[in-house]
Amino acid sequence: MGEQDIVFWYWWVLAVGFLALEIVVTGFFFLWLAVSAFIVGAVVLLVPATPFNVQLLMFSLLAVLSVLGWRKYARTRAVDATDHPLLNQRGAQYIGRTFFLIAPIENGQGKIKADDTVWKVHGADSPMGAKVKVVAVKGTVFEVEVCE
Repeated sequence: MGEQDIVFWYWWVLAVGFLALEIVVTGFFFLWLAVSAFIVGAVVLLVPATPFNVQLLMFSLLAVLSVLGWRKYARTRAVDATDHPLLNQRGAQYIGRTFFLIAPIENGQGKIKADDTVWKVHGADSPMGAKVKVVAVKGTVFEVEVCE
């Protein structure tokens, strides 16, 4: 059993190493390097006399093509559309809704109760119980306008 008999294993071990890196690092980059290394290993298994420089060229071309192909595919299949676009923007979910002040707006600051949370609001001075509409969110503070 000569050195040529186990050369394909080197590529497969490299593929497993890239897969391990993919688990640790995000972005699908190392996944495509692993696929490329596995394919080169399969080619070397089928054609053991493949020169090493040809193996490196195959790996390089497959790696570049697969990474570029993935990026092109990912751009066309972006996951921007969702049925809950404001899921992780809790304050933004309240824009456009109306509430009653639970604390009067004095010196530009007051409070409302939205669902189960009391929120600080900024707006024109208004008495407790006034109806206000949320028009913007700045951090954890609602900008409100008094409703007529």
